[in-house]
Amino acid sequence: MTATALGFRSRLLCVFLPFAAGYFISYLFRVMNAVIAGDLAADLGLGAGSLGLLTSAYFLAFAAAQLPLGILLDRFGARRVESALLLIAAAGALLFAIGQTVAVLGVGRALIGLGVSACLMASFKAFVQWFPANSLPQLNGWLLAVGGLGAMAGTVPLEWLVSATDWRTVFLILTLACILAAAGIFWLVPNRAPEAATREPRRTPSLAEQVGELAQVLRHPWFWTVAPLGAINMGVFLALQGLWAGPWLRDVAGYERSGIATALLLIAAAMTAGYAFWGTLATRLAVNGVPVRHLALVGVSMALLLLTVLAWQPGGSIIWAWMLYAFAGSAGTLFYVVLTRSFPASLTGRVNTAFNLLIFLSAFIIQWLLGLALELRPSVSAGYDPLDYRLSFAALCLLMLASLGWFLYGCRRYGDAV
Repeated sequence: MTATALGFRSRLLCVFLPFAAGYFISYLFRVMNAVIAGDLAADLGLGAGSLGLLTSAYFLAFAAAQLPLGILLDRFGARRVESALLLIAAAGALLFAIGQTVAVLGVGRALIGLGVSACLMASFKAFVQWFPANSLPQLNGWLLAVGGLGAMAGTVPLEWLVSATDWRTVFLILTLACILAAAGIFWLVPNRAPEAATREPRRTPSLAEQVGELAQVLRHPWFWTVAPLGAINMGVFLALQGLWAGPWLRDVAGYERSGIATALLLIAAAMTAGYAFWGTLATRLAVNGVPVRHLALVGVSMALLLLTVLAWQPGGSIIWAWMLYAFAGSAGTLFYVVLTRSFPASLTGRVNTAFNLLIFLSAFIIQWLLGLALELRPSVSAGYDPLDYRLSFAALCLLMLASLGWFLYGCRRYGDAV
């Protein structure tokens, strides 16, 4: 089938589904260590700091890829870039499956992060090329929901699979999944969108021009008003959901392994519902002239309040607070819209990848430092002291509060101009 012959439904099958499969896998990789943390610690003799560093290697490699990624996507296209990177993710998963030392597993985890670093941004770029502009909010929402399904797959279903086999076998299965996803994107997605096939070729900006455009973004004061709040809010959420929520449920709430997996499933479901809710509400409020940044502010303020509750560690069933925190924390994705609407359309890729860099760098630092904080004092049990969680979560609340104050200050200075 030629590019021009593809209807909307055919584009869903040939474009949306292959890219969505890659994003599903990337989110599964992101959160799965929360379930297998105990297995990794036991098999490799890891402390909290080493476990945090090993897991957060994903975020560090992911963050490092973001700035060159925007340039690569613009020069070579989403199809070629993501299919090639998913093969790197496959190599990382294979290395993680067979590695016997922390160093080897760390390299494998970093390769996984590098390999899936394009899954969201490449999808957004492909959708812009292949679908009408009025369908993009819906398609982006569907994609984020697929990511939520990946997060849910990394809970109870992953626990069942690990119990039936082991964590190394799971990574061998994911190696094959990455290869199949790469093949699907490369062979199913047509080479050029119909619009690109019919218009005159245009000059590709030079590398120096693209770097210069990125510098425009990084020098803009509004970027540095919005990005710290969004990056810290989402960085905290990713660090907790991707690893430390599982140990917290074990050490503070007293959950057993199966209970942890179930709780993480509920947290992922709440996050998925949040993606749909905040995106839909933002679209409807924007019609009535309500800026997206106002709704984003409501979401992160709710997340801060709920993280404060988790730091307090109230008695009784606490899963409701985690679910509400995940629901509110998902509002952080609105900051992509807040930023991209403040820059020319030609800079959208660079804006998104620069913001992504800060998000995943934040997640790396927070996930690692939280592990170091948990093992500052000797533990009397197999886990970590609830007091250490309380102090660490309180520090995260102060960090979020500081970024919120910076955002409000910037809005007073620049808000009327954007």
